Amino acid sequence: ACTGIENIDEAITLLEQNNWDLVAAINGVIPQENGILQSEYGGETLHGPAYGPTSHSTAASSTPSSSSAFRHVVPSRQIVERQPRMLDFRVEYRDRNVDVVLEDSSTVGDIKHILENELQIPASKMLLKGWKTGDVDDSTVLKSLHLPKNNSLYVLTPDLPPPSSSHSGALQESLNQNFMLIVTHREVQREYNLNFSGSSTIQEVKRNVYDLTSIPVRHQLWEGWPSSATDDSMTLAVSGLTFPCHRLTVGRRSSPVQTREQSEEQCTDVHMVSDSDGDDFEDATEFGVDDGEMFGVASSALRKSPMMPENAENEGDALLQFTAEFSSRYGDCHPVYFIGSLEAAFQEAFYGKARDRKLLAIYLHHDESVLTNVFCSQMLCAESIVSYLSQNFITWAWDMTKEANRARFLTMCTRHFGSVVAQTIRTQKTDQFPLFLIIMGKRSSNEVLNVIQGNTTVDELMMRLMAAMEIFSAQQQEDIKDEDEREARENVKREQDEAYRISLEADRAKREAQEREMAEQFRLEQIRKEQEEEREAIRLSLEQSLPPEPKEESTESVSKLRIRTPSGEFFERRFLASSKLQVVFDFVASKGYPWEEYKLLGTFPRRDVTQLDPNKSLLEVKLYPQETLFLEAKE
Repeated sequence: ACTGIENIDEAITLLEQNNWDLVAAINGVIPQENGILQSEYGGETLHGPAYGPTSHSTAASSTPSSSSAFRHVVPSRQIVERQPRMLDFRVEYRDRNVDVVLEDSSTVGDIKHILENELQIPASKMLLKGWKTGDVDDSTVLKSLHLPKNNSLYVLTPDLPPPSSSHSGALQESLNQNFMLIVTHREVQREYNLNFSGSSTIQEVKRNVYDLTSIPVRHQLWEGWPSSATDDSMTLAVSGLTFPCHRLTVGRRSSPVQTREQSEEQCTDVHMVSDSDGDDFEDATEFGVDDGEMFGVASSALRKSPMMPENAENEGDALLQFTAEFSSRYGDCHPVYFIGSLEAAFQEAFYGKARDRKLLAIYLHHDESVLTNVFCSQMLCAESIVSYLSQNFITWAWDMTKEANRARFLTMCTRHFGSVVAQTIRTQKTDQFPLFLIIMGKRSSNEVLNVIQGNTTVDELMMRLMAAMEIFSAQQQEDIKDEDEREARENVKREQDEAYRISLEADRAKREAQEREMAEQFRLEQIRKEQEEEREAIRLSLEQSLPPEPKEESTESVSKLRIRTPSGEFFERRFLASSKLQVVFDFVASKGYPWEEYKLLGTFPRRDVTQLDPNKSLLEVKLYPQETLFLEAKE
């Protein structure tokens, strides 16, 4: 809107060349001497510096009737090349101030030559200080420094003896002293302890306070500056501040648009309005643009929701809100935060198999740190960092903004890492946040490998993450080796245990088979004995029931039977011819050959006697007067 540059790459390049100093970058591309602002009040045209004090005073003295008071017209590049840009320098040396005006095509050495004539000091003895981009040499072209139109410098001559005047000696001593400024932010009732050298300017103090409080310099309402501090370009050494400590109070002006008379009155009373071209750019409201809408961002978007609820009972729920709020602020390209308690994150990162273990990265957020937005948007959300973290780390986050959440994390930190690490985090100042803790799990404890503060770059952050990974990889390889050896030993032991178990089962099965066999033998033996006893009892019973054997001289008809056993033995007996065949069967059974198991065969003719009617007499079955029979086991 101000420079006509629409290419984002070109804009970022210019900002990087100016160390991200927005005012210097804008002044470097806008020709100050030929800037044109066209007013919509009756077609009146205002000439002069586009963002100098004159344009602001004129704008402040009028009451705009529309939201867009001015329309900036960017001159063509041909005009820029024909008209060189002029730079104003106020150079302070001891008790003297020298004004120098040069084209931006001049060098630092040209300034020294002018000062040599004014101060009667050899240029080789001068040290020209106060450059915002650091020390420069005599050959440096002013245009390459991207300076604003108005600049404040000071000269040091360490090789020259100090003047006899005690005032000059005291001034030189004051320039080398450090002032402690205790600045109270009125709206939030918060104090900032800021250290500045005596050579710093009031303007530098106000810009630093802008970084801390987000109150633009032109909107700052100060109390406590000495009455002698009438110019923002004055150094602290000559401003009349109380050494070594001085108290100031800053607040926001109630009405950002004021008349010329109100501005002059307030400037006289509390010395608030900056005369610097660079700070005039911050007063965007005088051009009908609100602070929050300066770059297309609605002012409501600046009122951020807390990253994490205070006194959250469940850490998982707190992390869900943190992730959602982080995405809404910085986009979806960010590390994947582990949702769960810190103990669960330890379990996920450290207690799996050695090949699956990862480092644990703990991101500690703080909304009140001036480094937080830059760290999150430019470093933590960089694609290279996000990809590296997702591959090698378990990332867990916590918000340290609220005191209750801060105390809760310090308690967790003491429990898991010890009091030393907790004390280290406790002593970190707000402006050192955010912090990035790299944790490696070990056998007996968890080790903090690195504590990365927010004032870093993407390359440095990546290098420190990679350095931590190198340490972790070496430890992981040892753990993998130990785990493989342990698994090999456990496998051998399992195999041995399995073989022993199988052997025991085989022995037990063999023993049980033997026992079953013995039991079966015993059972069969018992059955056999019972059968023999039963058979013997039957035999004795049959033997006792047999009629007496008739004598040879008996007058009755007698049949003589000769019986051959399967073993070849013979036994003979006499029977009455009138005896039934059953008597013969009983006799054979009494000898141990029951007719249920053996059959009795005749010879001539061959016949199975056991198939005959046992109730018939021997005479009837033709076993009279004598017969030879033989026993044969039934099939």
